[in-house]
Amino acid sequence: MSTSVLLEAPQFKSTQTPLKSAHLSSSSYVLSIAALAGHYAASASAPANTIDIFDKTTLQGIVTLSGHDVAITSLQAVENIAGLFGRSLMSSGRDGSVKIWDPRSNSDPRQPAAPLRTHGSTHSDDVTSVSFARADSGMPRNTLLSASSDGLVSTSNADEADEDEAVLHVGNWGCSISQASWIPTSSGGAKIWAASDMETFSTWTHELDLCQSLDIRSPVLHGRRTWVTDYFIGCTRVPNSPEDLGVFVGGDLSLLSNANLSVSDAPWYLHKTWSQGHVGIIRSLLWEHENNVLVTGGEDAKINVWPSLSLEAQLDDRAMDVDMNPRKRSYDRDDEQEGKRAKR
Repeated sequence: MSTSVLLEAPQFKSTQTPLKSAHLSSSSYVLSIAALAGHYAASASAPANTIDIFDKTTLQGIVTLSGHDVAITSLQAVENIAGLFGRSLMSSGRDGSVKIWDPRSNSDPRQPAAPLRTHGSTHSDDVTSVSFARADSGMPRNTLLSASSDGLVSTSNADEADEDEAVLHVGNWGCSISQASWIPTSSGGAKIWAASDMETFSTWTHELDLCQSLDIRSPVLHGRRTWVTDYFIGCTRVPNSPEDLGVFVGGDLSLLSNANLSVSDAPWYLHKTWSQGHVGIIRSLLWEHENNVLVTGGEDAKINVWPSLSLEAQLDDRAMDVDMNPRKRSYDRDDEQEGKRAKR
């Protein structure tokens, strides 16, 4: 497990007041947030298992969708799917269903009865994350990334019916993986990131060779200010800097980046903190690039919209400051409280 230094970015900023706030229609946790054309959607944890729709301008609640019979595991905005044009809302749940919603009618217009293709032995435990590589990633068409609580990260060809032939690469991290996705770069080096249930973070090549593996709480800042990471939240693409990955962490919500995700001891940078907006753990966030705002949701059933941040200038300054050598988340509310809080 590697250790790295954490440095304050030259243009570090801190924000303490959200632009606007709202609450779910229930007292459940906010698990996921997605953006539609004029609305935000937020999924609620058990026992509600509903999806609330909010007006983007006012953040007023518009409608509550029925969600799933048991816990909602994912919520995404997708383009042009199942005969619907424009941006639609897709959710999945522990009831075994995937639903595509029309928020105007509080209904699910498409409920496919049978899968197009099934790969049932790629993992031996719960699959916690799946995502397709972007078309501009340099990966083959329809390359699917999957991660599991079995500790494996896998890439496979979603077009291949024979599962033995479909698996491309497998990496074994040796710990339960809660999140994983692609790093938005078309160049070589690290292409995949993953996070574990134990607040560890890793990066991998496209062939799933391990680049970095560290406790995300280990890079600490001591200087003009002191910063210690409490827990990992998620990662996102940095607007206007497609080769960079924004890493969001808590105590106070904070944005970190890494100088070189392909190098084990590359330094980390603290760019911005958003504080005093939530009570308790932040469960979800959406960096809405179009409106340059950050939308967060937490265990307090609260949604905050914050002023965001462009990292372009900071990333340029960062490169000059450092002289380097070449370069399962459980969705049952009781389980969440017991597991997440026990580690803190």
